[in-house]
Amino acid sequence: MIAGKHALVTGGGSGVGKAIALALAEAGIAVTICGRREAALAEVAKKNDRISGLAADVTNEAEMADLYQKAEAARGPFDMVVANAGMAGSAPAHRTTRSDWQRTLDVNLTGAFLTVKPALGGMAARKAGRIVFIASTAGLKGYAYVAPYVAAKHGVIGLMRALAAETAKSGVTVNAICPGFVETDMLEESIQRIIEKTGRSVEEARSSLASTNPQGRFIQPQEIAAAVLWLCGDAAQSITGQAISISGGETW
Repeated sequence: MIAGKHALVTGGGSGVGKAIALALAEAGIAVTICGRREAALAEVAKKNDRISGLAADVTNEAEMADLYQKAEAARGPFDMVVANAGMAGSAPAHRTTRSDWQRTLDVNLTGAFLTVKPALGGMAARKAGRIVFIASTAGLKGYAYVAPYVAAKHGVIGLMRALAAETAKSGVTVNAICPGFVETDMLEESIQRIIEKTGRSVEEARSSLASTNPQGRFIQPQEIAAAVLWLCGDAAQSITGQAISISGGETW
């Protein structure tokens, strides 16, 4: 049974994180969402009284430690941690600045590590826990013009596998979900970049991205949320160390 447990979802103020938080809350789980925008967190929290928001930057270790202290004091230890926060830019590799490279790795890879690190000791001691990284098909293959993002998401898959190996005998499972293009605000930002750089229409830009999915469509946030809910349940207790592609067959 997962009802009555406590979950952390980073990047919970919009998109995939919002969908995950709502799905977990609807299943009876107390959910703490975090992000940098307090107003966005508050809007999500209004949708279900099991959700509460705390502002924190996943790249700041002290802020994440403070979040854990406050959230666990209020609602008990985290039984589930979903490292979802992320960002992406786009540029040819030879035009990628050092600061752009570092920021992308800080948010997507270091932020993922700092999100789950405080949970590991307690989960191992309790011999129970679920950790889910929201990675990307970019963690399973290469894409042009997003080298830092691809490198970071490959790193997340490696981190997941290392933690799964460390925790395999402890009752903790560690997995990653690897979506293709998901219909969120981040996708709309990608579409706008394509329009600005290529002069394509909105329809042409959307079609070019949707065509990477053999099903010819964008993944919906609720599909990712459903996979997280399954991984957090008792039926998935033997699933660990897996990078699960949700991409319409683009990767496997």
